[in-house]
Amino acid sequence: MPRRHIRVTGAPEAPLRAALTALRTELDVPESYPADALAEAERAAKAPVLPSYDATDIPLFTIDPPTSTDLDQAMRISRQGTGYRVRYAIADVAAFVVPGSALDVETHTRVTTLYFPDERVPLHPPVLSEGAASLLPGETRPAALWTIDLDADGRSLAVDVRRALVRSRAKLDYAHVQKQIDEKTAEEPLALLKEVGEARERLEVERGGISLNVPEQEIVERDHTYELSYRATLPADGWNSQISLLTGMAAADLMLAHGTGVLRTLPAAPDGAVGRLRRTAHALHVDWPHHVSYAQLIRSLDPHRPNHAAFLQECTTLLRGAGYTVFRNGALPPITTHAAVAAPYAHCTAPLRRLADRYASEICLAAAAGASPPDWVLAALDTLPHEMSDGTRRAGAVERACVDIVEAALLKDRVGEIFDAVVVDVEDRQPAIGTVQLESPAVIGRIEGEHLPLGERLRVRLTRADPGAGVKVRFAPA
Repeated sequence: MPRRHIRVTGAPEAPLRAALTALRTELDVPESYPADALAEAERAAKAPVLPSYDATDIPLFTIDPPTSTDLDQAMRISRQGTGYRVRYAIADVAAFVVPGSALDVETHTRVTTLYFPDERVPLHPPVLSEGAASLLPGETRPAALWTIDLDADGRSLAVDVRRALVRSRAKLDYAHVQKQIDEKTAEEPLALLKEVGEARERLEVERGGISLNVPEQEIVERDHTYELSYRATLPADGWNSQISLLTGMAAADLMLAHGTGVLRTLPAAPDGAVGRLRRTAHALHVDWPHHVSYAQLIRSLDPHRPNHAAFLQECTTLLRGAGYTVFRNGALPPITTHAAVAAPYAHCTAPLRRLADRYASEICLAAAAGASPPDWVLAALDTLPHEMSDGTRRAGAVERACVDIVEAALLKDRVGEIFDAVVVDVEDRQPAIGTVQLESPAVIGRIEGEHLPLGERLRVRLTRADPGAGVKVRFAPA
């Protein structure tokens, strides 16, 4: 999933939409699936490998954006003694994809779903990702069903995962969930999402973890000009994310105990990256006293304030050092934790959109059953981090290019204007080239000029803003 969420509106022939279409061509983004892979997907959609255990009596529900149809997860939360029981069903992609098949090969080529502001390019053909494998309401689906028992404080007591047939009862969206909970009309399983979510948030603070609830940027076209706005996430977004985090942490613990697995790891951010972020905060008038930690600052921000929303967008840069770490036969890696989670963590809850999750799910299913992972999983394990790195790099390139295009479109009619900014970066070997963060609009761009004062405010002139150019936005000292 993208670190930054950007959405654009407007006709397909509008300049911004046209630039995004051209970007997909430039990056050689696949437009369609090979015929043999598509044929396999269509056959699998009609005859998946189904488990024997029937859990369709559990009234699960999904929480996703209103237009989403690729539904990876469904949940049910109930009281268990003085604590809680979380049932979390994850789409079982292995029930549809045969190892070594043309479809499998294509997923190893794509690696992740790619997100553009105007559309997405899916990892799996829509006949699976939006159809037969998706946990759509009223449909019986194969899934990896997690059962996680928690104490009254939200701490994990017991974990199990097994293949099961499941059936979601309802497709909910965040606004609907938030409204019901706020108005106290939610039934207990939904009301408990708040209880468990808030309990897990308290534990996150206790262990030093950080959740970045990044607002969605929306670019609206009006008469060939563009306006920028932010949609702040709701508390329900965060509670839902905590259930996914809980499962990812449970998966990591299960794999570490079993001695074989694939973790999502992130070392502590280097001082240089944090320093750059401090300069960005300065540019956006976000107060960050030196005695306040990064985690404390994040929790104090109000995403409804445009400058705070823009800063949260830039905080995603600290996640760029994340990678996938494989281990086997009990030989644990030197780094097992994810710095933002502040605990061991694994990607396992989005297999429709991320390749590694299918493998993590298989290892967890085997570990819970006291068995060895399938041979096809072990055979692919050593090359998986490199594949995921390439796929994540490609997704990052898409994200950065989309941000550049969107920001250029936002400024295209303002060339020659002067803006207040802060120099947030200067190249070591070319000190006349750097990066500035505007105060308003919250745009980052390249600047060229002598004696760039790193970390200081500077008046800059916009010299270029072209969504279709190589360098989209460029500034010079005013």
